[in-house]
Amino acid sequence: MSDEATAEGYLAGQILIAMPSMSDPRFARTVIYLCAHNADGAMGLVLNRLISSITFKDLLDELKVEEPAPEEATVPAIHFGGPVETGRGFVLHSADYVGPDSMPLTGTFALTATVDILKAIAAGQGPEQHLLALGYAGWGPGQLDGELQENAWLSVEADPDLVFDGELDDKWERALAKLGISASLLSSDAGHA
Repeated sequence: MSDEATAEGYLAGQILIAMPSMSDPRFARTVIYLCAHNADGAMGLVLNRLISSITFKDLLDELKVEEPAPEEATVPAIHFGGPVETGRGFVLHSADYVGPDSMPLTGTFALTATVDILKAIAAGQGPEQHLLALGYAGWGPGQLDGELQENAWLSVEADPDLVFDGELDDKWERALAKLGISASLLSSDAGHA
């Protein structure tokens, strides 16, 4: 795990799970992989929301990527990564692929935000596991920490099965189950003892 991910009090490399009390509809019932979290703020990608208005082929055409069309089974869905910079693309992927502009996040995950990884995926030479997202979730200094103290989020260790599987409808419930929590037992009313 990177130094940033293991820094005391920071959650980089973990998954955030929105609590039922989440008032922002953009984040209701979301599961977010936290790519960075430090004193400067935080950045993550929503794992369980898709963008249906654009396909991988449309994206390749828009970027003028002239790679052979990937087989249907390898065409990635495009996720809503978050409301910040929605025209910017990110690929969260397994660490088996590291390009010159890739940023290793942990021993398991890496992040790449260049067209080279899209070319590699289209050519069948990209990472074994990947999630393509447009936009990201961002927090300013101390903002996420405050939301955590307000019980807006839970966190759990990230695992590739939960991060990369395509089963989005119950990803929120499965993320909660990693903590031993049943969604049916959660209240939308947060409190402090």
